[in-house]
Amino acid sequence: MSDRLTEQIIASAIEVHRILGPGLLESIYEEALCHEFSMRDIAFERQTEVDVRYKDKVIKGQRLDLLVNGEVVVEIKSVRKLEDVFTAQVLSYLKSTGLKRGLLLNFGEGRLIDGVKRFSI
Repeated sequence: MSDRLTEQIIASAIEVHRILGPGLLESIYEEALCHEFSMRDIAFERQTEVDVRYKDKVIKGQRLDLLVNGEVVVEIKSVRKLEDVFTAQVLSYLKSTGLKRGLLLNFGEGRLIDGVKRFSI
């Protein structure tokens, strides 16, 4: 999967990582990435609530780190190694929202590009 919007998101994240480096809290990277998006005129929503459906019940309380341009779910991590549960998390977000594209960004890597996972369903 390669498209202009996800490339812009990744380029923004690489810039944040280049300046801040690894080892900070996820919330710091989220704030910096939002600032970078604003400077690049990339539309985003932060901590967007998503409904989860269970049979006939809607369960509230799930939040996306970022929703970019109403199209791409972005999940931010700052860990030594991405676990399978993080992949499951992004796939669940895509299923819940009906969106088709997602990015999992791990700012804990020495090089951010090694911590980027793309999803397209």
